Amino acid sequence: MRVTVNGDDRDLAGRTTVADAVVELTGLRRGVAVAVNGEVVPRGQWAETPLADGDRIEVLSAAQGG
Repeated sequence: MRVTVNGDDRDLAGRTTVADAVVELTGLRRGVAVAVNGEVVPRGQWAETPLADGDRIEVLSAAQGG
C-alpha cells in the first residue's frame, strides 16, 4: 500500500498496523508519537490500528536538548 509518512510517499506491506510501521520506519518502540490522517493514535492502540492505502502518517520522536 502507498502511504505518506512525514510528507514523503512510502510503500508499506498490506495489513500493516501503526505498531508495525513505527518499528519499520524508526526502529524505535519508545519516545515516539504517531498521528494518522491528523488524529493522534494512543500508544495502547497502535497494535490494533490498521493502516490503509492513502493514509497520511506523522511520526514524531522525542528529542532531548536545552
